Amino acid sequence: MIFTHNKKLKDWVMKMARLCQPDNIVWIDGSDSQRQALEKEACNAGEIILLNQQKLPGCFLHRTAIDDVARTEHLTFICTKKKHDAGPTNNWMSPAAAYKKAKGIFKGAMVGRTMYVIPFSMGPVGSTFSKIGVELTDSRYVVLNMLIMARVGEIVLRELEKQDAFTKCLHSKAGLDINKRLILHFPEDNTIWSVGSGYGGNVLLGKKCLSLRIASYLAKREGWFAEHMLIMGIEEPNGHIEYIAAAFPSACGKTNLAMLVPPEGLKIKGYRIWTVGDDISWMRIDSDGSLWAINPEIGFFGVAPGTNSKTNPSMVETIKKNTIYTNVLLKSDNTVWWEGSDGDIPDEGVDWQGRPWKPGLKDKEGKPVLGAHPNSRFTTPIINCPSASFRMEQHHGVPISAILFGGRRQHLASLVYEALSWQHGVFIGATIASERTAAQVGAVGEVRRDPMAMLPFCGYNMGEYFKHWLEMGKKMAKPPKIFHVNWFRADENGKFLWPGFTENLRILEWILDRCNNKVQAVNTAIGYVPRVQDIDMSGLKLSEGSLEKLLEVDKEEWIKESESIKKFFKQFKKNFPEELWQEYDALCSRLKS
Repeated sequence: MIFTHNKKLKDWVMKMARLCQPDNIVWIDGSDSQRQALEKEACNAGEIILLNQQKLPGCFLHRTAIDDVARTEHLTFICTKKKHDAGPTNNWMSPAAAYKKAKGIFKGAMVGRTMYVIPFSMGPVGSTFSKIGVELTDSRYVVLNMLIMARVGEIVLRELEKQDAFTKCLHSKAGLDINKRLILHFPEDNTIWSVGSGYGGNVLLGKKCLSLRIASYLAKREGWFAEHMLIMGIEEPNGHIEYIAAAFPSACGKTNLAMLVPPEGLKIKGYRIWTVGDDISWMRIDSDGSLWAINPEIGFFGVAPGTNSKTNPSMVETIKKNTIYTNVLLKSDNTVWWEGSDGDIPDEGVDWQGRPWKPGLKDKEGKPVLGAHPNSRFTTPIINCPSASFRMEQHHGVPISAILFGGRRQHLASLVYEALSWQHGVFIGATIASERTAAQVGAVGEVRRDPMAMLPFCGYNMGEYFKHWLEMGKKMAKPPKIFHVNWFRADENGKFLWPGFTENLRILEWILDRCNNKVQAVNTAIGYVPRVQDIDMSGLKLSEGSLEKLLEVDKEEWIKESESIKKFFKQFKKNFPEELWQEYDALCSRLKS
């Protein structure tokens, strides 16, 4: 039943229904009763499995197709009229070619299925920060995940009746054929089409597709930021809270930092951490000239392997109820397990492909058979998190004191350093790089550049994106200070010098002290580095000289790095801002002096 008076929305839904030919259309109203009915239907259809309701109340397991387990970046396109507008770091297809190709796959793709209409708001409904989307899908899994990740239903439709602007999101599993899989973004049409996939990162269209690729394009046009950043608050015993936004490439601990628990050595100081978000930050300049941020999502779509009570105790608590697990191991007691989770390794189970599994199992090539896929996931409500911020629904967002960039570098980057200026900070963000781990495609140790951790998610030419960052800095009376962190510096034997996890609060404390002009710093070629005595090491014993090594700036290593930076920057040609070449030249000059 259609329960909207928005003619533009009704016309678009009917037009897409004529293309996809579903047997019926169901509008998602956001009610518990409708959600529970969909859960029951999905269980009966084998789309999800009901887990042990005593141990994991409200939790389900889902398995994707074997070749549909991660974002398919090579099948993800930015479809602008001019190829130049997509830039050298995106896959491009012309809108005409993209629509034509996708229509051939969408035609009749929903025959025998239901089309679900999901009205959703990224950000608090009615906030000036927020954007509305409507996703059409033939997947109950998508509906149930979107109900966790976004504000969904009738409340959004009522808001949409006050305006006509919404992102048109069309998804169909179709045949789940990788040869007929496309994730298409049409920034100029405010439209996203995704077909042939059932994996969350490709099909929860409010997430990376809208909240980063489309939103980054809108943000450039409208004068704000849509960034791949966590937002966290650090509360002092007097009740004063300061907020930090941070961008790290994958496998660098973004989610763990967002819900950090203070270490034993600092507990006496009475800090409390507030989690606003672990993945996406939308930021606007307020009337006071400072930067304010919201998390447009209300759920976490987290990686399961490696999540345990040591790495992230808050997340372990969060996923104990109302969570959808994807591609993890099913234990004999109808609970779940993954590599690196708490507790003993189970004696047996059913792996992520639905096959019987035992520890020690090996494939034909003698490699270990994993119980859970390395990119297995959980979708869980932020409200479950012990550190969830009470400001999640505030239309105004939270004020950002500092922006952190970081990557995984064993020998180059210091533990922490501060940018010399906003412009220098943009240069630091534009040069973020990580060394590949064994879990990633490519040679281990190979350096992969990922500016602002946005390389896969920027919806337009990244040269223009850097210019936008520079322009935004000029508009702020009180811009946040910018820092670079690196938790992964190692000794000559490859052993990490810094323990990371909870201990990272010691570095955040120094960062906030710098924001409040409480401590001095050492001016180096790469930026301001802490004095050893200004990092509170109470209760933490590192081997002698480790902290000095963590803060060291090796000029020879940085001179080698500058050549790699130059090569990366050159691909943007005339679109690359002159100010960042000035910062590059200034760095080279400081390194040689």
